[in-house]
Amino acid sequence: MDRTLEQFLEVADAGSFAAASSKLLISQPALTYNIKKLEEKMKVKLFKRSSRGVRLTTYGETLYKSAHLMRRIYANAIDNIDQLREEREHGISIGTGYSTWTQFFKDYLIKHHQAFPKVSINVSVGNMMACMDHLLAGDISLFVGHIIPDFNKRSEVEFIPLGMAADAYYVRPEHPLLAEPRHREEITQWPTCIAVQPEDRQLGQRADANEPRSDWFGHTFMSNSMTACVDMVLETDMVLVHSTQLNSFLSSKGLVQVEMAPDEEIPRWLMGIYVLLERKSDPRIVEVIEAIQAFAPNFGFEPEE
Repeated sequence: MDRTLEQFLEVADAGSFAAASSKLLISQPALTYNIKKLEEKMKVKLFKRSSRGVRLTTYGETLYKSAHLMRRIYANAIDNIDQLREEREHGISIGTGYSTWTQFFKDYLIKHHQAFPKVSINVSVGNMMACMDHLLAGDISLFVGHIIPDFNKRSEVEFIPLGMAADAYYVRPEHPLLAEPRHREEITQWPTCIAVQPEDRQLGQRADANEPRSDWFGHTFMSNSMTACVDMVLETDMVLVHSTQLNSFLSSKGLVQVEMAPDEEIPRWLMGIYVLLERKSDPRIVEVIEAIQAFAPNFGFEPEE
């Protein structure tokens, strides 16, 4: 806001030129001169002066109300500009699955919010098809998930591999499957459940006609809620099928991982980062990608085959 109007407000609030000049850190003669020039510009007296200080005239009271409003408008404009600048420099829109949210993005985004509390964070969790739709629409800049064969060929999207994720099987404590190492054929004799979004099941049907995700079908219980799946497994003999990346989380919920027989071949899926090519060089996106890559060894990914 105009410096002279700020000085005018300070004189009016302080009730004297001496007190106002002390707060504004300028000399009293300079302050008196600036107010005099303001009065000359307005062609009215703004203050009534006396030995006890100054008080506003009727004209001064009118200007005081308007100047206060201008100060608030100016302050709001500065705040909005600062927020917009921070939004463009530090705002994040990403997609992620259950595992990477639990292991990495939750803590990363909490720290990001603490560093930049005014910026917005947009997260789409656990929905591969929705994440891809949001990515192609420009609503998010990247997401972490398994490779989608057909979409990986799109020229506007790049897939950055992180490693191979292995399937695992989780049951309630004292489940009969925990008695000894098991083969998949033994495990699948029991009712199974899986946490998967409806759109992901559609993806399993059409992403690669030569190799559909058949493991997404034929389960006793399917839900887009991991909490619902955990509840069902804890109270029944169901087996939860999920990646080893959530082992610590599922253990904390009371589930136990079934030990596999040494000669059993475990299904593995290539995991990585999908990013729009047009945003790949954005400093914010570069920072997030580098953070994910640096943390990748903690995901427990195996080397890419």
